[in-house]
Amino acid sequence: MAGDGEEALAAFVALHGAALRASRVPTRYWESLSRKLRGEVFDAGDYFGIMQVEEVDEEEEVDEEMEEQFKKKPNPGNGPCFKVIITNENGLQASNPDSVFLIDHAWTYRMEHARQQLRRVPGLLHRMASLMGIAFHGEVPDEGSIEQVLQEMWKYNQTYQLSQGTAEEKVPVWYIMDEFGSRIQHSDQPSFAAAPLFYMPQQMAYTVLWPLRDLETGDEVTRDYAYGETDRLIRKCVLLPWVPTEVLDVSCFTPEPPDEHYQAILAENKEKLPVVINPPVYAKDKVFKVFTDIQQVLNNLTHPRFVFTDDEGEADILYNFSHFKDYRKLSEERPEVMVNQFPCENLLTVKDCLASIARRAGGPDGPRWLPRTFNLQTELPQFISYFQQRDTRGEDNHWICKPWNLARSLDTHITNNLNSIIRHRESSPKVVCKYIEEPVLFEREDVGLVKFDVRYVVLLRSARPLRLYSYDVFWLRFSNRVFSLDDLDDYEKHFTVMNYAPGVTLKQVHCEDFIPLFEKQYPEYPWTTVQASIFKAFAELFQVASSKPAPLGICDYPSSRAIYAIDLMLKWDTSRDGKRIMQPQILEVNFNPDCDRACQYHPTFFNDVFSTLFLDETDNCHVTHIV
Repeated sequence: MAGDGEEALAAFVALHGAALRASRVPTRYWESLSRKLRGEVFDAGDYFGIMQVEEVDEEEEVDEEMEEQFKKKPNPGNGPCFKVIITNENGLQASNPDSVFLIDHAWTYRMEHARQQLRRVPGLLHRMASLMGIAFHGEVPDEGSIEQVLQEMWKYNQTYQLSQGTAEEKVPVWYIMDEFGSRIQHSDQPSFAAAPLFYMPQQMAYTVLWPLRDLETGDEVTRDYAYGETDRLIRKCVLLPWVPTEVLDVSCFTPEPPDEHYQAILAENKEKLPVVINPPVYAKDKVFKVFTDIQQVLNNLTHPRFVFTDDEGEADILYNFSHFKDYRKLSEERPEVMVNQFPCENLLTVKDCLASIARRAGGPDGPRWLPRTFNLQTELPQFISYFQQRDTRGEDNHWICKPWNLARSLDTHITNNLNSIIRHRESSPKVVCKYIEEPVLFEREDVGLVKFDVRYVVLLRSARPLRLYSYDVFWLRFSNRVFSLDDLDDYEKHFTVMNYAPGVTLKQVHCEDFIPLFEKQYPEYPWTTVQASIFKAFAELFQVASSKPAPLGICDYPSSRAIYAIDLMLKWDTSRDGKRIMQPQILEVNFNPDCDRACQYHPTFFNDVFSTLFLDETDNCHVTHIV
């Protein structure tokens, strides 16, 4: 039997050891934890009890210190206050290997499904309302109660992320612990620690709870809601959902990060910068051998001066789908080989870096062509101060939370709930951008006035000197529902990326058809003028991106070429002379974009791209020189 136990423990540690170490669960508890998980042993009831705390009567006299403590009481929710205490007559010893407990999860969900689940899962709304102290007496879910739960749940939400699977499967999972776990209060000197554990054999997540010191009967069970955060100001910000406070005294000024920030990004990306080389010179009639793993290129590049090779070693051009890392080796051994990427181009394509370098164009507030953006990992106090200042002035406070480096609107959320934004910081690295509250809309005959965005493909021939082109065809994406600043989780109202959502209408309008329709709707705004302001924004973006040497800017490697897709919207703004203008808003820059539609409707797309980038021939190509 002992051998079986050792074998089971070894298997458990092989699967979960890394997660347990990351969560700092002491090894003395691992065997007991393994046994409790296998047997689904929930024995917390033998050691703990939930106690309701009487609220202080307003008419009773209380001293100022006690009153201050009640004001700061971080107990979530609006209803009665609860706390968890040790009820076992022998107390609890931290050294006892059995002093580890499982907490079940009452609700597990992904953000985009929350409202739908509260509507449809029997008993869920009732249980959540009860847990959060929200009055709900009806049998049928009503929108008011659902909305209250969706607002209040950020005081209860916890999160984890799966490390493997598709991009969709890696989107953070949120969960609310059962009544026992949810009533464990915060303390800066906690008596317990807690961490989620995804138990592989059951494909189920639990919360693991363990003591940090010996406790006696009647002692309170607490945990640190800002666990691991040592900076006093950041702790204050992170705890704001439970301990409301103002940080208006913090400056919302966000200067560009120091040089060390970019050095750290380079090291983290494991990118090796090239050595200095002379720009290669090629024979005017040279036929270039292209090595690529991109099917769209293989299927559509038919220009006679390019032939494909399966041998990477003999290629003149490397046109790779994945990120190239070792530019140093390439520059030392094969400087004449061209590559479809620039060292440090992540400064454009990763959202927090894009916001940082854009400040070179517009100061700490950023340029007019980029929504006001904060990095939630490094600029949380500044963001909260800015949010609270806008709130005080009665200004619109809708924001959009985006992961640094995910596409297709995955894990992207619109909200005016400050608690929600603060808690989203825990799930994955995110930026928060001012949501465009007054976008330029497009009248769809079948729907009405909807949001739309525009995708341009730009071709970067060189960084220094800067040579930038735009492909002459642009692409449009439309929302499916009339725009208004409500129903913020209604994807088809607030988002435009419909081609990845199953069963959702995908409205397609070619740019040649779009321009006359747009000018009919906005006769005072000819598209040529709008596009000129878009190209001006592109020029400014690439100028600041290449204005400093790598890794502070895009590296001016002479053998690099690249195409990027820039997604943008238009918003109503006021010019410096008081005129109402359409201001481009760059949303993101995409590396190696999907060019399927481009190839489908414009068969010469890759011939034009390759001619422009690798032959320096733009005659008869559908490109416009921007810089």
